[in-house]
Amino acid sequence: MTRSLKYCLYKEAPYFVAQCLNVDVSTFGETRDEAISNLKEALELYFEGESNPEFTEITEMMLGEELISA
Repeated sequence: MTRSLKYCLYKEAPYFVAQCLNVDVSTFGETRDEAISNLKEALELYFEGESNPEFTEITEMMLGEELISA
C-alpha cells in the first residue's frame, strides 16, 4: 500500500530531525537527506510490523511560531 506521509524537518544541533505527522515516528541524521532517508526506512518498518497501524490523514499543513514566557 502506498501512503502520502507528511513530515517536518528541523535542526537540533548537530543533527537534523525528521518527524512524521501522520504517525508517531521520528528519527535523525547528520544531513537533511540522511534524516529523510532514515525516516522513510523507519516508516517502512513501522507499517511492516503493525497489522492495524494508527494513521492520521493530513490534508492541509500550516507552520507557526509563537513566543511564550516560561
